[in-house]
Amino acid sequence: MTRLRLEGRLAAMARPVFGSTALRWLAYLALCAAYLQGGLVKLSDFPAAMAEMAHFGLAPAPVFAGLVIALELGASALILIGRLRWLGALALGGFTLLATLLALRFWELPPGQERFMAANSFSEHLGLVGGFLLVAWLDLREKEAA
Repeated sequence: MTRLRLEGRLAAMARPVFGSTALRWLAYLALCAAYLQGGLVKLSDFPAAMAEMAHFGLAPAPVFAGLVIALELGASALILIGRLRWLGALALGGFTLLATLLALRFWELPPGQERFMAANSFSEHLGLVGGFLLVAWLDLREKEAA
């Protein structure tokens, strides 16, 4: 069997599961999970959300806390309901990039375990940004094809 035929057969076996809309929605949910959790936690403990904004030098803290909550929950909702999914994905991707550059400045830390962990977290967050860019790209591509 040629390699191309084998790849085609493997894809045909995987498609019913990995091509399903239910699995795709679960993937969106997994991608948004940290933002849903973060928004809900900030909403349930607004003083702590304000303290977090102040910790990162964002003032006025109540305004930034409210904006972050609205962005995390609103953009996640756009992705999950499929309306303006591309916009929600770009919003969370941009937010993640900015927050990563603000909060995970590993290059400023001395060599050691803390720097290593911050660098790993920085890279993981860049992976999330890539995931959101992919969601936006796929959504816009599907809209163009329709």
